[in-house]
Amino acid sequence: MSNSAKAYWREFARILREGAESSEARAGFCPSRKECERAARMRRRRFISLLGGAALAPLSALPVYADPSGARGVPLARDDGWPVGPVNDDGLVNRDALCEMADRLASSDANIHAVLVVRNGKLAFERYFKGAEEVPGHIYGRLVETVAFDADTLHDMKSVSKSVASLAVGIAIDRGLIRSVDEPIWSFFPELADLRSPEKDRIRLAHVLTMSMGLKWVEATPAAGDYDNDEARMHMAWDPCRYVLGLPVTAAAGQEFFYNTGALTLVSAIIRKATGRPLDEFAHETLFEPLGITSTAWGRYRGDTDAGGGLRLRPRDMAKIGQLVLAGGRWNDRQIVSKAWIDASTAEKIKGTDDQSYGYLWWRGQARLNHGKVNWIGALGRGGQSIRIVPELDLVVAVTAGYYQDYSPQAFRLQFGVFRDVLRAIPPPA
Repeated sequence: MSNSAKAYWREFARILREGAESSEARAGFCPSRKECERAARMRRRRFISLLGGAALAPLSALPVYADPSGARGVPLARDDGWPVGPVNDDGLVNRDALCEMADRLASSDANIHAVLVVRNGKLAFERYFKGAEEVPGHIYGRLVETVAFDADTLHDMKSVSKSVASLAVGIAIDRGLIRSVDEPIWSFFPELADLRSPEKDRIRLAHVLTMSMGLKWVEATPAAGDYDNDEARMHMAWDPCRYVLGLPVTAAAGQEFFYNTGALTLVSAIIRKATGRPLDEFAHETLFEPLGITSTAWGRYRGDTDAGGGLRLRPRDMAKIGQLVLAGGRWNDRQIVSKAWIDASTAEKIKGTDDQSYGYLWWRGQARLNHGKVNWIGALGRGGQSIRIVPELDLVVAVTAGYYQDYSPQAFRLQFGVFRDVLRAIPPPA
């Protein structure tokens, strides 16, 4: 381990000693310790705009301001299917505590973009901010701009997209379009039979969904413009699925968790093959429309939906995804995804990184609350995007942020601190 990486982990350990939990700190923002070490070596270097070549300031350096329309965090009733909690219902949330948290974010250099809290099926708290965001350049590349976020702003979900893709897989299984998670991977890709081997023949759809295919994979590094990783090479390949399944075997299928966005390239192709439609179109009809989600964007690579990180949603719609899972696949008395799939996909299947475990593209972890711990289910994406579900508190927390290139201890502390502060503002169940 390099000296800078050691310094990173020493600083991180110091933060943990101050009361933060490692499972909260790293969940979803750093898929593996190796990636964090690479990030530490980069020392939060400034990334370069491909458009003009000008160095851009780190995202956390730009100020964030409170959205004045979100005073007190009281959600406004909108025609989107969300029941809004009454302002004076102290049984849902401690609004004063949540407002204090939001005001601290607004008065600091935090780059949190939205915080939404759902309790007992009601939208109980909603606050938006201005902050630095990566946006596409006019020709190519990505630039950083200050964006005034609100309830209608689509936000980059990054790897939260993976958990949404899991719901689409479940719907396809519910409808008999995919037989089961025990299907051999090669039953979906007969055209790639030349890549088969005795070791790869053991790979099942379940191994794809649990990131345990056993194939060598170097995940993307945080810095933009660094193409020395399998994710970038996969996206540049003429056949991305061939690229993924052509990688060498490093472990027996199902034996070891190793974060692999390439698995989602396979998932996207499997959905297209099984349903006859790209993942984004299938999800729009079977998931988004029944949830009343009317505004989305989901990018594609070479004709297939970018299931690994290309989805953009509004924060209220992120919260709907969380509430759907919390309610066992139901929304407004309509069963959209079977409870059997929700239970199976969010159950622990394999030990993940640090103190987390992994289901079918869903994370599981624990967080401290008072003198005990609560279990959470999470859809987590780079930069601070998260949907966390706490069943025992009947709670969903949706957060968006702009820490895409910032893997510093300060950024980690701020990101998991939002969830920790929300937990502290939740009254215990009656």
